[in-house]
Amino acid sequence: MMGPHRTKRTKGPAMTTTAPARTPGIAATLPAPSANRLRRPSWRDPRLVVGLLLVAASVAAGSWVVSAAQASTPVWVARETLTPGTEITARVLEVAEVRLTAGQLAAYLDATEPVPSGHVVLRTVQPGELVPRSALGDGDTLALHPVPLTVPDPGASVTEGAVVDLWFVPEPGEGAAEPSTLANGLTVAEVVRPTGAFTQGQTVVHVLVPQDELPDVLAATAAAGSVRVVPVLGGS
Repeated sequence: MMGPHRTKRTKGPAMTTTAPARTPGIAATLPAPSANRLRRPSWRDPRLVVGLLLVAASVAAGSWVVSAAQASTPVWVARETLTPGTEITARVLEVAEVRLTAGQLAAYLDATEPVPSGHVVLRTVQPGELVPRSALGDGDTLALHPVPLTVPDPGASVTEGAVVDLWFVPEPGEGAAEPSTLANGLTVAEVVRPTGAFTQGQTVVHVLVPQDELPDVLAATAAAGSVRVVPVLGGS
């Protein structure tokens, strides 16, 4: 009967296997990069100082522009209709806040200054209108005379400051002359209309008549006929 098979080992020196040495590559010879840490900005950094100065300058400039745009200037405006010959006083003026440039303000009455004395209005200034310096002058040079005219209802368009023409209408009859023009482009200084329960009366219109046209107008008021006040459209 055969026993288990045995392998016979041969005695001798043991053999050792050595792995070949590796040659270092290019990547292994490069130094490892160092990590750069972020540093907090210092007040000594000139770039930070310049940036802060630019921001402050832009904010200041923006605030100045906004405040300049919102600034207003007090000026004198007409409280009521000012017709030629009206004396300029604080009674006929009031203060209003407006936005004007320095060049525009020079053309009007500045309310930070006293009302100029000894001046009258040379042309009609409407209520709420800025009073221009060019509309003021010396009363001695204004050769206008207010003449009251009693007329039928002249219409709602004939008010203070309106521009009207004067016509003379002769009394009707055989051989009567045609209506004729007395004066053109006159300014209405005042209108007095009938009031109360009885309003059938006539209206009194005060017109400003130049010196050279005054004789004809006064002669027409005394002649046989009537003087009519005709409004000029767009003339006020």
